Amino acid sequence: MQLNEAVSQRLAELLRERGMTQYQLYVKSGVPKSTIGNVINCAYDSVKLRVIHEMCQGLGIGIEDFFRSPLFDEENLEP
Repeated sequence: MQLNEAVSQRLAELLRERGMTQYQLYVKSGVPKSTIGNVINCAYDSVKLRVIHEMCQGLGIGIEDFFRSPLFDEENLEP
């Protein structure tokens, strides 16, 4: 899996776990709705760490928690 796909899946997973919509994340994080949608839909080849950090703040987690997932294990990611 590509890194952007892992980020997309992890974000969707965290939103489901918290019962949050993309709109609610936008309100809490300040990340534009279009950016959140583009991350979810893998419209970007890569996502800036700053954007992930801001979304984490809106989700109420640390950035280390975002990446604490088997999705980001090296054997699951394409080079």
